[in-house]
Amino acid sequence: MQPAMMMFSSKYWARRGFSLDSALPEERPAGGGFTLNRSSSGKNEEKKGNKGNGKGESVSEGGKTAVVFSLKNEVGGLVKALRLFQEKHVSMVHIESRKSKRRNSEVEIFVDCDCSKKEFNELIQLLKFQTNIVSLNPPENIWTDEEGKAAFVSLDLDTDKCFAQVSPQSYTPVHSTHILSSTDLDCVPWFPRKISELDKCSQRVLMYGSELDADHPGFKDNVYRQRRKYFVDVAMSYKYGQPIPRVEYTAEEIKTWGVVFRELSKLYPTHACREYLKNFPLLTKYCGYREDNVPQLEDVSIFLKERSGFTVRPVAGYLSPRDFLAGLAYRVFHCTQYIRHGSDPLYTPEPDTCHELLGHVPLLADPKFAQFSQEIGLASLGASDEDVQKLATCYFFTIEFGLCKQEGQLRAYGAGLLSSIGELKHALSDKANVKTFDPKTTCLQECLITTFQEAYFVSESFEEAKEKMRDFAKSINRPFSVYFNPYTQSIEILKDTRSIENVVQDLRSDLNTLFHTSPLKSPFRCTKRSPCTFGEEAVKKVQDCEGEMGLQEPSEAEPSQRKRQRRLKSRREH
Repeated sequence: MQPAMMMFSSKYWARRGFSLDSALPEERPAGGGFTLNRSSSGKNEEKKGNKGNGKGESVSEGGKTAVVFSLKNEVGGLVKALRLFQEKHVSMVHIESRKSKRRNSEVEIFVDCDCSKKEFNELIQLLKFQTNIVSLNPPENIWTDEEGKAAFVSLDLDTDKCFAQVSPQSYTPVHSTHILSSTDLDCVPWFPRKISELDKCSQRVLMYGSELDADHPGFKDNVYRQRRKYFVDVAMSYKYGQPIPRVEYTAEEIKTWGVVFRELSKLYPTHACREYLKNFPLLTKYCGYREDNVPQLEDVSIFLKERSGFTVRPVAGYLSPRDFLAGLAYRVFHCTQYIRHGSDPLYTPEPDTCHELLGHVPLLADPKFAQFSQEIGLASLGASDEDVQKLATCYFFTIEFGLCKQEGQLRAYGAGLLSSIGELKHALSDKANVKTFDPKTTCLQECLITTFQEAYFVSESFEEAKEKMRDFAKSINRPFSVYFNPYTQSIEILKDTRSIENVVQDLRSDLNTLFHTSPLKSPFRCTKRSPCTFGEEAVKKVQDCEGEMGLQEPSEAEPSQRKRQRRLKSRREH
């Protein structure tokens, strides 16, 4: 069984006790974030916090706080975590440990300490990279609600957003300058606004990286583990705009790659879709796809950029669905460089470079598939946890395990299938349960990681799957739409008429350039009685551009959109 992808849906994380965005325990209210219980009212706290002081304390003064975090039950783990307290000069008053109720291989550590607001925030930022935060209780005099009522405060450590809950159904932003960013979208989960901000996403690795679970084939192999640390260092040090470091693979790693490459190459002619088969020889020619050579990510990234506009960047391990899909919005694919353990070349519990290069890359070179991938990513930006979960599940059953029909035969286009010998055979056999792809029902299907899928979903083409996803994305509740600007490689938020008009003007300029290159004076006027092909292609371009604007439009723009569609239709009818 091959790995599913570089990220999983929240159904998978929920089974592991993790949440969708940060892989922290799912003990969080609907508004996102983690519950920070404050037992008394703000007024009472002010009295308690002012002993010997007639004035209210500054929010930068110290206060009692507690944190519970979990870590693997291994030698040196606790020492590393507690060293962070020392580095931030946080005084520990009391410490306890207990066996984790979530995972038998972990222990939970309770630390009661004194610290200031600044020290608390800095400590948590460091802890979340080395441990799993279970719960927090901040200094009593820091987070208060305006009316001084007893309240709960929820903090999302990944997005740096804070929400105050006064009643169970009411969540409002807490306008605290040390947590909230000064934007108009405080209630929206953070997402990268420019391509360089993907550096932040790629740093938030949830699983594996340099640490391996006890059931990992390479867990007891010290040489392999040291090698994995090297790949982690390469990925964590990489920044946008830099060339991807070239890796000198060992003889053992090349041998493992060769086994996977050889066995899968036998199946591709009869099992892979035509788009895959078209691009695979090009990768052999330009990127060194051979049995005795592991391709370099830098060569692959240059090739993809020329073919479809996609690029790849190194990543150390699993990313959350939100972070992974955000990369797709910029046509950036987070790609591992390490090779699976050589003891079993045909199995890996995680995505490795064999999965990425053989499963994903050939189809990312196809323009239509690239756009399909990007639109899923765009739809995820600023979406709720629930909607990101649905999008991640649809991604799982299309880009990872999708099937299509070509020339009356089922063919695979999902990377999880195209990098797994056993499941590739199974998915195209009579034993597989194959259903028609419908995002509304597909998003409810359980994603299986360690066994074959209970169901596979088939589309007539990438274009059909893309159109269905566009319709499905309209159900995503966002107060804005997004548009990817390919010139600045940034995301523009479309939240009012003016912002939409600016984008439309740019699209009109592009279309005018396209029309002037045509022998036709106008794309919608033609002396022929048959449908105007060029006009249809122009309309298609407009529709694709609309897809790049986040697959939906704000409600205030809908009337004018319908008018434009009617005018467009009447012109096409000559």
